[in-house]
Amino acid sequence: MKAVCWQGRGKVGVDNVPDPKIINPHDAILKITTTAICGSDLHLYNGVIPTMQAGDILGHEFMGEVIEVGPQVRNLKKGDRVVVPFTIACGHCFFCRRDLWSCCDNSNPNAGMAEKLYGYSASGLYGYSHMFGGYAGGQAEYARVPFADVGPVLIPEDLSDEQVLFLSDIFPTAYQAAEVCDVQPGDTVAVWGCGPVGLLTIRCAYLLGAGRVIAIDHVPERLRKAASQGKAQVLDFSKEDVLEGLHDRTSGRGPDACIDCVGLEAHGHTLGAIYDQVKTTLMLETDRSNVLRQAIMACRKGGTVSVPGVYGGLLDSFPFGAAFSKGLTFKMGQTHVHRYLRPLLERIRRGDIDPSFVITHRVPLREAPAAYKVFNEKQQDCVKVVLKP
Repeated sequence: MKAVCWQGRGKVGVDNVPDPKIINPHDAILKITTTAICGSDLHLYNGVIPTMQAGDILGHEFMGEVIEVGPQVRNLKKGDRVVVPFTIACGHCFFCRRDLWSCCDNSNPNAGMAEKLYGYSASGLYGYSHMFGGYAGGQAEYARVPFADVGPVLIPEDLSDEQVLFLSDIFPTAYQAAEVCDVQPGDTVAVWGCGPVGLLTIRCAYLLGAGRVIAIDHVPERLRKAASQGKAQVLDFSKEDVLEGLHDRTSGRGPDACIDCVGLEAHGHTLGAIYDQVKTTLMLETDRSNVLRQAIMACRKGGTVSVPGVYGGLLDSFPFGAAFSKGLTFKMGQTHVHRYLRPLLERIRRGDIDPSFVITHRVPLREAPAAYKVFNEKQQDCVKVVLKP
C-alpha cells in the first residue's frame, strides 16, 4: 500500500509499504477513506519529538471502512464506517475504567522508553514515535486498529467524512481544553493559537457558555477565521503586546481562563520568546514555553490555565511563583478522546457545530510531502489539510 512515511527532519515521503495484518484477536483493519495532517504532526516533521525512525508511517487523524476484524471484535463488522480515536486504550486498566483513556496502562508496548525519557508512560498513539508505541499511523491506504473493540465509533451514513473526521483528535481536544476550564456564563476566555485546535476551542468555549473569547495569533488568515468563523475578538501579537492587550480588554483583571493551543514550538517577539529560541538552539532546553508563560501571567487570580498544546520535555524560566500567588488551576494532557466521541458526534448531528469549517486544503495522499511543507510554513493561507488516499 501507499503510506506517508517520516524520512528525517523536514522530510516525508509517500512510500510503498506492506499492507497491515491482524496481529491480535482484538484488531481490525481499516480501508482509509479520509485522513488529515495535524499540527502535532509538525512536531515530528520538525524533529522535536524523539524516537522517530526513517520509514515510520505518520498520521493519527483518520477514519474509514472496516474490511477485516479479529475474532474477539464483536462490536464491528466488515463494511462498518468508523472514526478512530488517536489515543489507543485497552478499556480495562485502572485509568480506562476511570474515563482517563489517554493514561491507559496497557496500550504502549514501549512504556519503558517513555518512562526513561519522561518518568512515566501515557497511552499508545498512532503514528507518533516509538516512545508512544511505534504504531503505524493512518496517513495511508489501510491501517491496523488495535483494541478495535474499545476505540472506534460508528458513523451514520447521513454525515460526511469531513463533518466527523476530527472526532479522531482535534474536536475532542478542543472541547476538553474548554471544558476543563469550568467556563461559567459570561466568562472571558483567551485562546493562544488560531490553528485548527485553537479555532475549534473558540467555538467550544462559546458552546459551553463563554461570553467572550479573545484569540491570539499573528497569521492574518487565522485571525480572520477566528473573527469570522469563531466570532472572537482578535489580538495580533506582532502588532500589540499580549499582556497589555489582555489587561486592557479585561479591565485589568485578566481572562477567566487561558488556553495554550500552541505548545512547544511557540513563536513570538518578546524577550521570553527570544530567550527560548537561544536556549533551544544551544540545546539548553527542549521546549519554547513563551505562550505558557504569557497564559500564566495573563490569567486572572483563581482562574484556569488549560494546555492542549503538546509539550515534550523541559521548560525554563517558568513563572511558578506567579501561578502560586494567583491560585491558578492547571489542566493539561493528551485528550481522553473516548470520553467525548459519542456526545460530540451527537452535537454534530444536531447541527450545534460542523468542525469541517477549519479545512482549507484538500489534496490526494500522493501530494502529502508538498502539503506538509505548505502547512508547516503556513503558505497559501493554510489552516488544515485533509488527505484522500
